Amino acid sequence: MNVSPETKGAPAPKSEQTRTLILETAMRLFQERGYDKTTMRAIAKEAGVSVGNAYYYFAGKEHLIQGFYDRIGAEHQAAVRPVLDRETDLEKRISGVHRAWLDIAEPYHEFAAQFFKNAADPDSPLSPFSTDSAHAREAAIDVYREVLAGSKAKIPAELEDILPEMLWLSQMGLVLYWVFDRSPGRERCYRLADRGAKLTTRGVALARFRVLRPLVREVHELFVDFLPGMTDESDAGGKSGSTAS
Repeated sequence: MNVSPETKGAPAPKSEQTRTLILETAMRLFQERGYDKTTMRAIAKEAGVSVGNAYYYFAGKEHLIQGFYDRIGAEHQAAVRPVLDRETDLEKRISGVHRAWLDIAEPYHEFAAQFFKNAADPDSPLSPFSTDSAHAREAAIDVYREVLAGSKAKIPAELEDILPEMLWLSQMGLVLYWVFDRSPGRERCYRLADRGAKLTTRGVALARFRVLRPLVREVHELFVDFLPGMTDESDAGGKSGSTAS
């Protein structure tokens, strides 16, 4: 019987190995030298590939960061499985997902602080709200769709389309705090994750009252109208304010 390359345990194709080598080399150099001072030529040299080969896999440094976003997103999706497979309590699911992100992101803390000034630029492809980041953003929002779908909380049908995105936006707030958090072990971030999960769960519970649902939608529309990149996506006719997959 022929065994496909996707079979568990089979070695990755050489092209994927080269792509991974370039990405890992770039991440290391970004951490050591800083994002701005690291060139594609330096990355190629350190990885032992030609500059042309480096550009074949990644069109520029920005695309390497997108590779980083995809990687940390995949690690996060794997890390949340124990929580989502075990817990049905919404607060514990949200807190567990946030804590899992903090756990897997910790090795990248100094690097993230270095390139944050680029990611904070609304016109930068590194922005989590940019078109370039759409794939990683939608994958992250999917995690929160599962958070809600697998909980015992009663989610009003008319809010099912916007709550996952609002939970992702709360994670973005946590990420912003994490970039600047210098507390030992990032303990303030973990406390924020837990308290934020409690507050969010209370908000979802209150949303069962019909009179409060328009307020939730109004808050969501505020984000859609004013956060960079999200207005275009909403106008494009995708999910309400979220990126079409």
